[in-house]
Amino acid sequence: MGLPVSVDWPWNHPVRWSDAASAGVSIRMNADEMARASIAGGLDVEGIESLVADLTIVPWLDGLEVRGVLQARVIRTCGVSLEPFEEMVDEPVVLRFVPGGSPNAAPPTEGDVELDLEAEDPPDCVAGDAVDLGSCLSEQLALALSPFPRRPGVEFQPPEMSGSLSPFAALARLKFASPEDGE
Repeated sequence: MGLPVSVDWPWNHPVRWSDAASAGVSIRMNADEMARASIAGGLDVEGIESLVADLTIVPWLDGLEVRGVLQARVIRTCGVSLEPFEEMVDEPVVLRFVPGGSPNAAPPTEGDVELDLEAEDPPDCVAGDAVDLGSCLSEQLALALSPFPRRPGVEFQPPEMSGSLSPFAALARLKFASPEDGE
């Protein structure tokens, strides 16, 4: 079963199968302020200052291939200092799609699956007559962001530990306290 074309994504850009019919097409997608704010909320980041994709869409088997670059300037919160900082994204994009029911779609899998990490990803199977590139690029942005955001130059300094390292040290002191200690 194919993925449905989304109409709820904040950054919609449907591309019909026929749009890349023979020679292909080049497009530039630039997310507006409302789309960037909505995507930022979904990604739980402080903000997205810019989000642009330069793409070429060409026929591929019975579907289409999208190649290009995704660039973004994202405002993140540093996981160490809790200060905001800019994270730049400059990611190559290679996506392949086939229509639902295509003989070129990846076969369904059951049970254990062996993955070849060197093999190309199978194409995404899409239901309907179009691929929503905006939603696909939003997903690409999410995958490109660092899972552990850290402002450049900031290093984690563990706190100095005094006394016992055990979280149960206070309980141990209570257990061994003598009655003369005030109990």
